[in-house]
Amino acid sequence: MSKPNKPNPQAPQTHQQPPSSQSSSQSKDEIMIFDPRSIATPVYERLSQLKNRTNDQARLQKQRSMAREIYTYLSTWGLMRLKAEETILSDKDKRDGREDPVRIFFECLQELSGNPDLSLDNLKKLSADEYLGLTGLALEIAREFSFWVSAIYKEDDR
Repeated sequence: MSKPNKPNPQAPQTHQQPPSSQSSSQSKDEIMIFDPRSIATPVYERLSQLKNRTNDQARLQKQRSMAREIYTYLSTWGLMRLKAEETILSDKDKRDGREDPVRIFFECLQELSGNPDLSLDNLKKLSADEYLGLTGLALEIAREFSFWVSAIYKEDDR
């Protein structure tokens, strides 16, 4: 019996599935192994960069608050409404810092999903399975935002 390969902690690994575990609907002989750092790393890096680029304390507070609220907003209203909220917040007359975490949230979602177009029009065109899968990934990213915002935007930084 051969030893299974150790997964590379930096990237998803593929492994051959034994023939008995394959379902008839599977078209590939490989499965992906998930590394949770693949979600945490881009969230941490983007939030850190955002905070480091911002000197205005009021703006920092708005960023912190919005980054914490993304999970609640997403789980209550859904991905399409959050995307619409990004559009509303990005209006140049309404920019106050809240738009920044939402923008980088969608950057992370785009990167991790491999979907280059997360516009409202494209979200409407996704199949139900694709939309629900993307929403599941979005919720995981939002959870990471909720955690990392506390570590990056510490209370004593105000």
